[in-house]
Amino acid sequence: MKSHSCNPKRSVFIILTAVILMLTTAVNNAFCQAQLEPWGNITGIRNHGQLFDFESGIKVVSTDPKHVSTTAKEKQQPHYRRIADDEQEVTTWIDNLLFKENVKDDGTGKIKVTIQMTAHKDTVLQGVYFFVTLPESFLNSNLRYDDGNKPELNHLVKAAGVEYDDNARQIEFELDDRKLSVQPDEKSLIMVRTMLVNNRKQIFLYIPLKLGGITNGEVVEKQFSIKTSADIDKTPVLLTLNTSQQGRAFDGLGGNFRLQNPKTDPQVIDYCLQNLRVAQGRVEMPWSFWQPELNTDPTVAATSGGIHPAVKKAMEMAHHLDSIGIPVILSAWFPPDWAAEGKLNFRPVNGVWGNKLNKNNMDAIYKSIADYIIYLKNKYGTEVKLFSFNESDLGINIKVTAQEHDDFIKGCGAYFAAHGLKTKMLLGDNSDATTYQFIYPALNDPDARQYIGGVSFHSWRGWDNVTLKKWADAANQLGVPLLVGEGSIDAAAYSYPDIFQEQNYALQEINLYTRLLAICQPASILQWQLTADYSPLIGGGIFGNTEPLHPGQRFWNLKQLSITPKGLFAMPITGNKPVVSCAALGDNTKGVYAVHLVNNGATGKVILTGLPVRLKRFDIYITSKELNMKKGHLLRVNNGSVTFELPATSYVTLISG
Repeated sequence: MKSHSCNPKRSVFIILTAVILMLTTAVNNAFCQAQLEPWGNITGIRNHGQLFDFESGIKVVSTDPKHVSTTAKEKQQPHYRRIADDEQEVTTWIDNLLFKENVKDDGTGKIKVTIQMTAHKDTVLQGVYFFVTLPESFLNSNLRYDDGNKPELNHLVKAAGVEYDDNARQIEFELDDRKLSVQPDEKSLIMVRTMLVNNRKQIFLYIPLKLGGITNGEVVEKQFSIKTSADIDKTPVLLTLNTSQQGRAFDGLGGNFRLQNPKTDPQVIDYCLQNLRVAQGRVEMPWSFWQPELNTDPTVAATSGGIHPAVKKAMEMAHHLDSIGIPVILSAWFPPDWAAEGKLNFRPVNGVWGNKLNKNNMDAIYKSIADYIIYLKNKYGTEVKLFSFNESDLGINIKVTAQEHDDFIKGCGAYFAAHGLKTKMLLGDNSDATTYQFIYPALNDPDARQYIGGVSFHSWRGWDNVTLKKWADAANQLGVPLLVGEGSIDAAAYSYPDIFQEQNYALQEINLYTRLLAICQPASILQWQLTADYSPLIGGGIFGNTEPLHPGQRFWNLKQLSITPKGLFAMPITGNKPVVSCAALGDNTKGVYAVHLVNNGATGKVILTGLPVRLKRFDIYITSKELNMKKGHLLRVNNGSVTFELPATSYVTLISG
């Protein structure tokens, strides 16, 4: 064998080239990334933080066209994981079909999507499709099939109002500077349709994974390349604050402390209480353990040492919050048998959740709840501020009608008052913002008003401005605080907990909180939870992660929100870019102001005007995937205006000095 002498210059060149390629790949991957939801739908590709939005999914169509199943939030039971910095994976079932979806970034605005489908039963189908939905604006786009069978489609044509089918290697949509192309791994049938969705016309692109039936054990695999491109929007963000209007006060971030994980809850609770300013706390009343039998006195049993361990721990949790100055909200989930109609339902029966209260035992129900609150006060010195049934509009796990909710507020509220309790009733505590009609009977009942101490909803669903505004209006009508009793964005996230570490989840969550501050003006947003359940911390054995316990991006978002000075009032703030959510709070008497901004786009300059002329400076804090509530350079305010940089995909808070 002939030997080759080593060329030192050539070796150095090769090494430098490899290093440059590695660094370039790392930088590109940081700038361009697919936004994958844990149920398998891709909702866009980010380039330098700017999102090119579209939505992909998988659709299974049976021979009956009315029977169609699509990957979507809370429709399946998916499993999500991140394999690498540039690779994510979702597995999910639709009927008897198992789907494994792999999404890999290449860092240049292009992603590779691999879908593997395995049949676990002979199934007759019309077809299974990978689809992409484009924004409404793309109705005016140009459309091109590359290397299609129809020559007239191999050049740009208008997409709007026309249906296209062709066998082609690629399809491309182009609108001004924006382009999106989808390329199957082999020449394939490609279908374009325009459809009405929520009264809006949209473009749908369908590519079959399999047409016709599929047999047990059959495996089908397809790959698609999706590429986007668009100019980065570098125009400044213009914000205007109106300090002449002061709305309702924001007490600060709150938290839920329902104990469910004895081994891992304490470490998270301790960390959160030591590192966050928590303004409100919500705890559980383990009612079914407090008084399991109708004809027993729970106070006597507790006093004689017969208190159930779950009740004792819940009371100690309430006392701990109260002892450090955090007002306590008490909520009941599970009723005892005697307080409910029929056999207790812990899962939906025929699609119906929960149990109704036993109307024959209403006086005993009022007494049982009041006895708990009185014992908590006498034994621990803790007075409950508000009481509710958790999500009783839905039945988690007590179910009442809107009128029954009104009747309970009056009945239980009157019982509390007659027995010297300061505890008020919480109107609503609804499962979602969307079920606002549930509160209307009590809201409009003059006899109920004296017993209502607050209004509450949970933020899992119903994020549009019109719906959220209804809750603000309800609180204004009664003149009581509004609470977001459970704050977060995905009620099923506990089943795919890797999503808690994703930048996309953290950004969506704090973006919603910023909108809630601006639209609803709540007294507090109570995070679900500040325990191991939906934990904002990572590791410590939670969800099987054995890393040392440490804060994630979601925790830093919460900490940054929690530094808002207590008692500032909501103030209107407007902006020129929908990708930047903003909320402002202030107190003109004290001369203190706070502005919260969530940037869903690229890095850009912000010009904030409308500030009081006497205001001279702001401290700035930034949280992102890379920055953990980093305090930036002091911002100088000049004649009511301040200019600063808003980093890409970040949460930024300004607090006046």
